[in-house]
Amino acid sequence: MMEPSHSNSGKRRRVILWILAVVLTLATAYYQRRTGPTRPLPFSYEMAGQSLSGKLLRSEVTTEDARIAVPAPAGAEGRLLYRRFGTDDPFSTVLMEHEEGRLVGSLPAQPPAGKLDYHIRIRRSAEEARLPEGPDEHVTIRFKGAVPPQVLAPHILFMFLSLLIGLRTALGAAFDPRGLREFFGVTFLCLTLGGMLLGPFVQKYAFGEFWTGWPNGKDLTDNKTLIMWLGWGIAGIVVLFLARKKLIAARVAVILATAVMIAMYLIPHSFRGSSLNYRAMDEGIPAQEAIETGK
Repeated sequence: MMEPSHSNSGKRRRVILWILAVVLTLATAYYQRRTGPTRPLPFSYEMAGQSLSGKLLRSEVTTEDARIAVPAPAGAEGRLLYRRFGTDDPFSTVLMEHEEGRLVGSLPAQPPAGKLDYHIRIRRSAEEARLPEGPDEHVTIRFKGAVPPQVLAPHILFMFLSLLIGLRTALGAAFDPRGLREFFGVTFLCLTLGGMLLGPFVQKYAFGEFWTGWPNGKDLTDNKTLIMWLGWGIAGIVVLFLARKKLIAARVAVILATAVMIAMYLIPHSFRGSSLNYRAMDEGIPAQEAIETGK
């Protein structure tokens, strides 16, 4: 007579664990979307009695000039000033044009991993505004090669699934270890497909190299993927060989691997990534060979 009660209790527990995994995954994904050096930078300023706000672009593909647009009151004049990142170049100036209530200007496209520092000056009568506000602050925009959607979409999907199922695996290891080996297997498969197989193709399209993490370079995104994969790989050895005899060791290994994964996701995406060394390029080194990592 007690079996149905135990069965219902087990089902409720599994549903709760899936709900927690989804919530934690969405929270982590939201954090990743809101952070990182290539995410648009919010701004706000006041002019002509108006409070104006928007976002400044910090990433663009190499095949297009970067179109920078900011809301502005009628009669305002705007200048877009930029220079190559990491150089002492004088700032070049682009006069911005009015377009449907906005001031619009373009930054010239750069080679893959090329970056530009820029800021905007807006003036109307005696009022002036600078974006960003600080006198020595600039927005840094990075250019990258376009990644085909048939490569990028499955990469993102598998990475998302590896996070979701990895969290579910860890929650199960803590509260309901049934199916631990199966959950682990799916997590490791998704992480392998998304990070270690498709990830290098994304890197190749974007910056011209399949792998710029250890031992080839210091790209933090590649290294984060490698650390997560190794963490789950080590946990997998414990799960596969000890889960039946020493379940507690397997459960602890999975929880630790998930903790490592979360720690990697808490590092903003594209932080300390690829960057073009313009000084080296000026000395005659081809742009592709002048890319540095970990900058």
